[in-house]
Amino acid sequence: MCGGIGSRFWPYSRESKPKQFIDFLGTGRSLLQMSYDRVLPIVNRENILIVTNAQYLELIREQLPDLPEENILLEPARRNTAPCIAWAAYHIAARDPQASIMVAPSDHLITRDQLFQESIINGFEFVENNDALLTLGINPTRPETGYGYIQVGQKAQGNIFHVKTFTEKPKRELAEVFLESGEFFWNSGIFLWSAQTIIRELKTNAPDVSNCFEKGKDLFGTPAEKEFIAENFPGCMGISIDFAVMEKARNVYVECVEFGWNDLGTWSALYDNSPKNRDANVAQNCNVLAYNSTDNIFAVNGEKLVVVDGLKGYIVADAGDVLLICPKSEEQRIKQMVNDVKLSFGDKFL
Repeated sequence: MCGGIGSRFWPYSRESKPKQFIDFLGTGRSLLQMSYDRVLPIVNRENILIVTNAQYLELIREQLPDLPEENILLEPARRNTAPCIAWAAYHIAARDPQASIMVAPSDHLITRDQLFQESIINGFEFVENNDALLTLGINPTRPETGYGYIQVGQKAQGNIFHVKTFTEKPKRELAEVFLESGEFFWNSGIFLWSAQTIIRELKTNAPDVSNCFEKGKDLFGTPAEKEFIAENFPGCMGISIDFAVMEKARNVYVECVEFGWNDLGTWSALYDNSPKNRDANVAQNCNVLAYNSTDNIFAVNGEKLVVVDGLKGYIVADAGDVLLICPKSEEQRIKQMVNDVKLSFGDKFL
């Protein structure tokens, strides 16, 4: 899935080039390219699909030149993850009715790739032998309020459990209770299932979504698919796969995994995963002189020198036409700031 804007990473992540196309970690590879590299050892190139917004076709061609162009599914409108996943499922089922599917966001940071690959292979074996919707759960390390939580129930096999409840982005007090209980895992947003299982569950639990695709099911995998999507996808309900299916279905399981994971959705997440100097400051590809300043992240494009004194716990992000200075503790407000910018200035700075 590669169609998001990443507004919590504004102003670096912009509508013209969202965070999945940016080399945030200085590795020479964007988050999308790192995601592709990670999946390639376990999924043949011809079976990797990118679902994205139509405006990002050239960026994907540039960053993944060896991916067949017919494997890039271009959404004519943004409708959240359920329609995105539904289209991919119908498309894949037309190519191979018995296919198993892994759904992965393109903008997550994952470490220990070998463990990731072992977890995915284990998950594929489970969904190919069980009528199951499987999500990967991450052992929480802090009472994070920006993630969804999964409560595990009865063990199914090995490190795979029935899911008891989902909770989306709890308040800190509740997140602390979840952490202490030991029964809750972070929802990674990585899913595995068979094409037939997810299509059936969409019909059962999200008919408003599945109906958009059912009426053209004979067109998938044919030259008429593109025109059908252009006409029908924009009218599809915008809803996440969690709300549409995962919180309603009865055959939901979680595989508790041990590879390193971060959705890299916020400046604090980037701070946590970046090298720091002796004053616990992070300088993302920029020059900084910091006096009496700690626990900050500086991200500045170009050759500008940043000089600060007495700054503690801040985000300083300069994207040329936008300068953001915000306490890290208030970064959840960045989405609202982006909305306010749109109201005041239109799309100029987005």
